[in-house]
Amino acid sequence: QVQLVESGGGLVQAGGSLRLSCAASGTIFSIANMGWYHQAPGKERELVARIYSDSSTMYADSVKGRFTISRDNAKNTVYLQMNDLKPEDTAVYYCNADIRSSFTRAYRGYWGQGTQVTVSS
Repeated sequence: QVQLVESGGGLVQAGGSLRLSCAASGTIFSIANMGWYHQAPGKERELVARIYSDSSTMYADSVKGRFTISRDNAKNTVYLQMNDLKPEDTAVYYCNADIRSSFTRAYRGYWGQGTQVTVSS
């Protein structure tokens, strides 16, 4: 009923940029907080950035000053602009959103399928 679909991953050289997008679709009543996580091989999934319903943001220390999260509420879409990429940013990036569907009163968390970001040195 509700889906998150990411796009924009790929292979880039160190110092380069990528822009990830995540579009929510389905029977959506409203979306609260949205965010991006990443998971490197053999490691746990970690929060990268989050944007709240009032558009305030928070970032992991490792990406502050390099990544920018934003959202377009009219399109139910969240973006992650990644600049000055480093090899240690290599991971699968997942979108997350707290969504209330048209059939429920409560918000629940949804995940996208993930998009691979690879940064070569």
